[in-house]
Amino acid sequence: MRWLIFSLTGLFLLLQYRLWFAEGGLAEADRLQTQLAQAEQENQKLIERNAALTNEVVALQNGDEAVEKNARENLGLIKDGEVYYQFVEGQESP
Repeated sequence: MRWLIFSLTGLFLLLQYRLWFAEGGLAEADRLQTQLAQAEQENQKLIERNAALTNEVVALQNGDEAVEKNARENLGLIKDGEVYYQFVEGQESP
C-alpha cells in the first residue's frame, strides 16, 4: 500500500512540475500572453501610421496645396519673388 501512495505522490509532483514549469505549461502561457499584448500594441501603432500615410498620399494626389506644402517643408523650396529667412538660435556660451 505504501508503494501506491509514494507512486501516486510522485506522479502528482511530476504533473505539477509539467503544469508550472515545462514547455506548454502556465509559465509559457503567461509569457506568450505578454508577447501577444506587445504585438497587438505594435500592430495598432502600425495601423495608425498606415492610415496617416494613406491620408497623405490621397492629399498629394488630390491637390496642389499638399504638394506645395510638402515641397516647402521637406525640400526647402520657395516661389519666385519670395524671400526665405532662416533663424538660427544662438548657443549659450559657458
